Amino acid sequence: MITNQFLRSTLAAVFCFGIAGCASSSGGVDKASSTSSMGKYSFGLWGDMPYKKAGDDAKLPAVLQSINASDIAFSLYDGDIKDGSSKCTDDVYTDALKMFGSMKKPVVYVPGDNEWTDCHRLNNGGMDSLERLSHLRKVLYPTLNSLGQTTLALEHQGKLGEKFVENTRFSHGDITFVGINMPGSNNNMVMNAKECSNKSARKTAQCDAANAEYLERDAANVVWLSESFAQAKAKNARGLVLVVQADPGFDWPETEEFDDSTLPGVSGYRHFMSKLAEQTQTFKGEVLFVHGDTHFFKLDKPLFNPGNMLTNFTRLQTFGSPSLHWVKVTVDPASASVFQVEPITVKQPN
Repeated sequence: MITNQFLRSTLAAVFCFGIAGCASSSGGVDKASSTSSMGKYSFGLWGDMPYKKAGDDAKLPAVLQSINASDIAFSLYDGDIKDGSSKCTDDVYTDALKMFGSMKKPVVYVPGDNEWTDCHRLNNGGMDSLERLSHLRKVLYPTLNSLGQTTLALEHQGKLGEKFVENTRFSHGDITFVGINMPGSNNNMVMNAKECSNKSARKTAQCDAANAEYLERDAANVVWLSESFAQAKAKNARGLVLVVQADPGFDWPETEEFDDSTLPGVSGYRHFMSKLAEQTQTFKGEVLFVHGDTHFFKLDKPLFNPGNMLTNFTRLQTFGSPSLHWVKVTVDPASASVFQVEPITVKQPN
């Protein structure tokens, strides 16, 4: 049986550890990883596409063409290479690799829940989610560099094919970019036995393993976050861009009677988000927190509340199926806000 006692007892065992990062300097790598100061440049943000059941295959080419025709230096994809009710078969991952390979500029991929966390669902094929995560790490991180026809050298928290290889970091100009595996579906945390078996092929042992995975990865994510902020501070970075897939749940001012961020369905994000807030408060630069998962564009300052705003923290929520568009962000070192955000709506051919 899955209980809160299990979560508490496992938590103490996994919080204290260190993981050495690794980096690549192989040939053919784009110079975008330079940490020297530079003028204005732009990068792209996209994710939660294509969803075959929503008919996205016909719409996707226009999005890819729009990104490829732009003047961005690189893009970051914030997860969900498939919809949440289709099978997690091997071709899903190889198709995504082909999609990223069609991009002219570097692409940094961050995992979403649909391609691993939710694979236990019966309509996803009733597969082992942790086995799919292991497969994802091997297929979608084939080298230490980014994906795309030109690539970026990335730092990784783990070694190729192993745990946490998907947590990445690089610098471009005066900005530190960080990718972290924090997916939807409550970060792979299973709350109780009913949730474990609901529309799922999982057994109790698999749900216990999911909770152990959640705790270990959450602790690793916090370590990577802390190291990334330390690096940004040491470089006097003007900003830090953090990309995850999950909408972690922020409090809505409209619901005055309770704090929406405390709802059970987003409880798997609270430890990480509290650490992110702490790091942001001690950082002199701007923090742009990017996520997908909710599928509509949004730009706001949700921490902490209207009466106590964390002024250097901005949330950017990207488009997603069936709204196949992307977001262009321009970095302007001369601007106090650093980041200039422009949603790019893609017109589909008639």
